[in-house]
Amino acid sequence: MGNIRKQTIVSSVLVFIGFGIGVVNTLIFGKKDFLFTADQYGLTRVFTDVGQLFYGFASLGAIPVMYKFYPYYKDNLPDKKNDLFTRTFIITLIGFLLVLIGGIVFQPLVVKKFIENSKLFVDYYYYVFPFALGILMFALLEGYSAVLQKTILSNFLRETGLRILTLLLIGAYYCKLLNFSGFVVIFSMLYLAIALVLLVYLLRSGQLHFSFSVSRVTQKFRKKMLGMQGLMFGGICITNVGATVDGLLIASLKGLTQTAAYTFAQYAASLVQVPQRSIIAISTGVLLREWKNKNYAEVERIYTRSCINMLLLGLFIFGNVWLNAHDGIKVLRLQDSFNTSLNAMLVLGMIRIIDAGTGVNGIVILTSNKWRFDFYSGIIMLGLRIPMAYFFVKRFGFIGSAYAELISLTIYNFLRFEFIRRAYNMQPFTKKTVYALMLGFGTYFLVFYAAGSINGWAGIFLRVVLFSGTMVAGIFILKLTPDALQLYDNFKKRFAR
Repeated sequence: MGNIRKQTIVSSVLVFIGFGIGVVNTLIFGKKDFLFTADQYGLTRVFTDVGQLFYGFASLGAIPVMYKFYPYYKDNLPDKKNDLFTRTFIITLIGFLLVLIGGIVFQPLVVKKFIENSKLFVDYYYYVFPFALGILMFALLEGYSAVLQKTILSNFLRETGLRILTLLLIGAYYCKLLNFSGFVVIFSMLYLAIALVLLVYLLRSGQLHFSFSVSRVTQKFRKKMLGMQGLMFGGICITNVGATVDGLLIASLKGLTQTAAYTFAQYAASLVQVPQRSIIAISTGVLLREWKNKNYAEVERIYTRSCINMLLLGLFIFGNVWLNAHDGIKVLRLQDSFNTSLNAMLVLGMIRIIDAGTGVNGIVILTSNKWRFDFYSGIIMLGLRIPMAYFFVKRFGFIGSAYAELISLTIYNFLRFEFIRRAYNMQPFTKKTVYALMLGFGTYFLVFYAAGSINGWAGIFLRVVLFSGTMVAGIFILKLTPDALQLYDNFKKRFAR
């Protein structure tokens, strides 16, 4: 766990810096009567959703196969004869060409569905293809970095580098070096830029090679790899449709202004996922190795530790966000429509805490020999999510999408938890899980009633200090996670030298 903890800390620091820059970007996008209209901000969200959706189809399920089989290639082939990356690259490139053809063929349908409420997306529709290609290439290289257990740079590029480039692009638009059309063109190329940086890094590290001859490992595992790829393709499509259906439905049914408000709520709630993303990325390679070595005790330890750590971090982050969300919108003079997003932000925050509290359950399943369940549970989730999102959005507006996500993802996480418990007799929750929840909610209500009536920057600062200090003290007093105690001991040793 030490290596995971060390890389998680470094990655999380870098990611938090990125989220800080992302907050600046969001504030600029959301500032009332400043650079961008709500529709223009909503367009960036739709670009992200459609890009992710196209990436899911274009990947053809090949990237998770690379995760699963990399240890076998590593143990049985010299690096220069390892054709796994080359095989995956060719498959994803073919997949993108198919998506490009499909996107052109179905363009009239896109116009029909979006022209009334989201005309801006129709105007810039074709720029989503280079955006999606960038996501695909970066995901491929990021996946290869994960199996090499070199995740710090890829995490930095995804969470921080991308936002720095976006901020520079906003600056160019502010200085009138670009009109909005030029902004969209360059925005569509940002993922390609960070993918190129990661490609150069991996090539210079000497651990990325292109081998076009079919290796004996590929010949041996070809049928298993194709079988897994088919299921993984379905699973990725399910996951991406589930993740993007809300933004696309809101844009189609309610317009880009409501999409912008929902995007703001999602961004605030997604702060909870910062450490979660780092832990998942770093744990993947480790869990692959431990499953292969049949080291079940270590798998369970990683699973259990991830649950309590991610739950505490989720409570800590969202508690601070929710205590200050209303005042934050007022003092920063954001778009009026953002006030309507507060209820959705609360629901989405609760979803992120539930997801964080179940730890790396998805990666535990995906890296095990029972990875097919990830696909089957995803079908159940999507079967619930899409119809609920459609009817709830039509009836309740964008908060209906949050309700649909809360119901479907809670059931989804319960199914994954129960499957791991029954299949591997691994159950990560203890009485400390209950103590963590009591600490988080108790601290929130204490600070809300003590300092909730103080407005402006003074109130925000006071609430952050009170909530953060009480949470940290409670974690140490109750000894909720050994990682906190070990970090404190390491910190004391460093300063004692």
